[in-house]
Amino acid sequence: MKPRPSVVRSVRCPGCGAGCIYAVENPYRPFCSARCKNHDFGAWASERFSVAAETDADAGIDSTVPGTDDGALAPVRPDQRDNQ
Repeated sequence: MKPRPSVVRSVRCPGCGAGCIYAVENPYRPFCSARCKNHDFGAWASERFSVAAETDADAGIDSTVPGTDDGALAPVRPDQRDNQ
């Protein structure tokens, strides 16, 4: 059995729209360069991009304070956030 010839796949860089090779030889794939890759990473790091999170109501979690009639949310101190 003969090995399959590798097919070079060309894609558009999500950063600048330029054509680039999507292959192991391109260390920045799917980006065309380190600049585009870092620009995209910076956008995620500065929260210009985000993924919508599921709200407590969507997850079926009751986040109201027990014993209150007004449905007030429980205050959370910053040191308690990791424990929830």
